[in-house]
Amino acid sequence: MIKIAAVGKVKEKWMRDGLSDYLKRIQPYEKTEIVEVDDEKAPESNSPAENENVKLTEGRKLLKHIKENDFVILLDLAGKEMDSVSLSRKIEEIHTRGYNRIIFVIGGSLGVSKELIDRANLRWRISVNTFPHQLCRIIVAEQVYRAFRIMHNEPYHK
Repeated sequence: MIKIAAVGKVKEKWMRDGLSDYLKRIQPYEKTEIVEVDDEKAPESNSPAENENVKLTEGRKLLKHIKENDFVILLDLAGKEMDSVSLSRKIEEIHTRGYNRIIFVIGGSLGVSKELIDRANLRWRISVNTFPHQLCRIIVAEQVYRAFRIMHNEPYHK
């Protein structure tokens, strides 16, 4: 099973439609699920300590959806970059190592807590560019779909 766990809700219809489309494409290969946890209010007037509390609270909400035997891939600017073929090989390797669930975790606008970083099995930097967190869900879903196509030696040009 593939799970994408993220802070906040996808609000724009075109983003929900895009995410839904990729999840349907993944279904023939593997069951998928989206989990959204509520984001915490983080006004610009927050102190650094308040921002750390926001990350801690959001992180704990995400951690509630992660089991001990899950393989956690955390989207992280300080993570490892992987192209599509490398991601495909990594997913295949994770499955052969006996993990039943792979969880891609997308934190909130302030980043993620140390607890969440420590729980991650792999930290993945999807790009040097900055994307809205809602759009990251679509990018992750597309890359997972592409990974399965690569694993099954199927063309993917769309």
